Amino acid sequence: MGLLTELRSSISRVTSKLFAPDSGPKRIGIYGPPNAGKTTLANRIARDWTGDAVGPESHVPHETRRARRKENVEIKRNGKSVSIDIVDTPGVTTKVDYKEFLEHDIEKEDAVRRSREATEGVAEAMHWLREDVDGVIYVLDSADDPFTQVNTMLIGIIESKDLPVLIFANKIDLEESSVQQIANAFPQHETVPLSALEGDNMDEVYDKIAEYFG
Repeated sequence: MGLLTELRSSISRVTSKLFAPDSGPKRIGIYGPPNAGKTTLANRIARDWTGDAVGPESHVPHETRRARRKENVEIKRNGKSVSIDIVDTPGVTTKVDYKEFLEHDIEKEDAVRRSREATEGVAEAMHWLREDVDGVIYVLDSADDPFTQVNTMLIGIIESKDLPVLIFANKIDLEESSVQQIANAFPQHETVPLSALEGDNMDEVYDKIAEYFG
């Protein structure tokens, strides 16, 4: 009986380890349309807590054409610590036109290459959303109309996967910013105002990240 009891105990310990919840960092995808300030936000978070950046920022659309990941970002709030992996994803859109790049004095050959890479980046972002993230930060430009097909589609996918999501109304430093229009577009989710560029309201941003993803 002693041997049988010991065997059962060993099996129990093994299965407990196999099926225990993953205590590692949660993968948090930063999503949204192009030029909403996703990489600026990712860099702000990473620099504040690790001292490093995630990727280059630019006013040119689709500068982020591949998902970039910053691992083990530990955010400490109110005596609580949450560890996350930031996944900065390419801006999602229904169409990438190389002519968008020509408007920024980029040569046609380079513009075509960028548009092809950006299209592949959209597919990669969707793969991450469907397979590899534990939560979502959805970044919107508060100076733009949020009622778009892409925003509605992505929020719907996030909801269908039952992922925790925070909506960040970015660029509140702009005169034409309207946080309320973002809140009105998605009243089922909490909207947090911020300026990733200027660092405005980042205390609330970190409080909410710790609350939602901790």
